[in-house]
Amino acid sequence: MRIKPLNQTSIMIKDVPMQDRPRERLIELGASQLSNQELLSILLGSGTKRESVMELSNRLLVHFEGIMLLKDATVEELTAIRGIGTAKAVLLLAAIEMGKRMQKMKPVERYMIRSPEDGADFIMEEMRDLKQEHFICLFLNTKNQVLHRQTIFIGSLNASIVHPREVYREAVKRSAASIICAHNHPSGVRLQGA
Repeated sequence: MRIKPLNQTSIMIKDVPMQDRPRERLIELGASQLSNQELLSILLGSGTKRESVMELSNRLLVHFEGIMLLKDATVEELTAIRGIGTAKAVLLLAAIEMGKRMQKMKPVERYMIRSPEDGADFIMEEMRDLKQEHFICLFLNTKNQVLHRQTIFIGSLNASIVHPREVYREAVKRSAASIICAHNHPSGVRLQGA
């Protein structure tokens, strides 16, 4: 039986119980519950023959004294670290840049609907010349601002059949507080009550 010297002992990710692996923890608990080391481990994807991805990510954090200095790292600085090649360095820099861009994003000015006329004005122009019936939903937040506009169904010249589950699925997905449903009449004929 061959015994590894103590300084070469490395725990590989496959040796870690499933519930303690970073990817599985993210799926179960959400990204906000993971440590910086775990998030880096997910981005890096794999370690080296000598160390696990968790050990590599820990070494990366120690080298950059946490994530504050890591945000300004260059490809050359990252690839100088044993176990970080060009592909991993580029992936890390892309993730960091994506985070910076998200941080700089300002909330989009949303269209507010105060009356039925506001709702009609929001969709009327694009629906005016459609040749088929379109069933469109506007999903609103608690301030009656449009979160999302979606064509749920496109029908024929004079019919549009929509199941409520299609409408509510999107409403739940968008966390909408209210919904406005509308459809056009390309035939020019309006049914009673429509």
